[in-house]
Amino acid sequence: MMFPKKLSAKLEIRKQNNALRKLSLPNDLIDFASNDYVGFSKNKVIFEETHQYLISNDILQNGATGSRLLSGNHKVYQEAEDFIANFHQSERALIFNSGYDANVGFFSSVPQKGDLILYDELSHASIRDGIQLSNAKAYKFQHNDFEDLEKLIERFQTELVEVYIVTESVFSMDGDTPNLEELAQLSEKHNCHLVIDEAHSLGVFGDRGEGLVQMLGLQNKVFARIMTFGKGLGCHGAAILGSQELKDYLVNFARSLIYTTGLSPHSVATNLIAYQHLESEKQTINKLRENIIHFNQEKNLLGLKPMFVRSKSAIQSAIIPGNQNVKSIANQIQEKGFDIKAILSPTVPEGQERLRFCIHSFNSKEEISEVLSLLSTFVF
Repeated sequence: MMFPKKLSAKLEIRKQNNALRKLSLPNDLIDFASNDYVGFSKNKVIFEETHQYLISNDILQNGATGSRLLSGNHKVYQEAEDFIANFHQSERALIFNSGYDANVGFFSSVPQKGDLILYDELSHASIRDGIQLSNAKAYKFQHNDFEDLEKLIERFQTELVEVYIVTESVFSMDGDTPNLEELAQLSEKHNCHLVIDEAHSLGVFGDRGEGLVQMLGLQNKVFARIMTFGKGLGCHGAAILGSQELKDYLVNFARSLIYTTGLSPHSVATNLIAYQHLESEKQTINKLRENIIHFNQEKNLLGLKPMFVRSKSAIQSAIIPGNQNVKSIANQIQEKGFDIKAILSPTVPEGQERLRFCIHSFNSKEEISEVLSLLSTFVF
């Protein structure tokens, strides 16, 4: 059967731009690429405790068997959602199959026709895809620029318009953070609904890794938080935090929750046990924080600071323009034993291609110093 010509042409363009994506297999390189910030994905204790939890509760079931509204809302969900809500000082939590599903479900269903969504221009693809499915009007504001945001609010807001302000506490490609305290004040001033995606904040910020919103004590000023489990928690799934009314609404109208098979009992139990470990593994979170500080100190000592986006998170991005250029440097570092990934256009804008370093609690200071020394060798 012939493959469609238009699709072949699009693939060919990607090849010509040296931007064709391919799936890679796991490797034994030193990890500076994964989102497993505190190492929970390979934590044997979490694995074993999850198994014991399922056995002790007589949950010998591989799959959810259906959507949560039909047969898939197994009893682990309730315990996990209650624990997560309490952990995050939220009235309620609602688990989704992934961060992508949570964002698509929220933004496609909550803002209504006639409402307004104002989102940071660097918002994640899942947020933007959800907005595209919404009947509300949407406008982007310049990255972390709240003067630009306020101009949009004043331009479009009326008494009949509900305004949703959307941002991330840590941006996935830059690793930077907005001034959430200023944003919360602005949102309150204009009676807006503040929505914050904390995908790359969970496990990284706060004494227990509870995220940047809670670390700043802003949880009561945020309409909804999206917590993703596949990064700092090392698991799979996500939860939307908010009021009982918001949870009720999403259960009734979020299509990415309603029309899909739920997570398996094992997945939900793993999330629950991992959350319990966040409460007890402060030493691991502190080690991550120390490694982030060491990374920033080393890049300054090596004269690399100007090429990096300013970040105090676990994501550190060195801007190296050109797909071929950044791929070449990534390959050279990989040949020296370090797993570091090049982020190419069109994932990021042309000219903003980068090496994205992910810092972990399990990286040693020696590994951090060595990988930055290699970068210095290859770029200077």
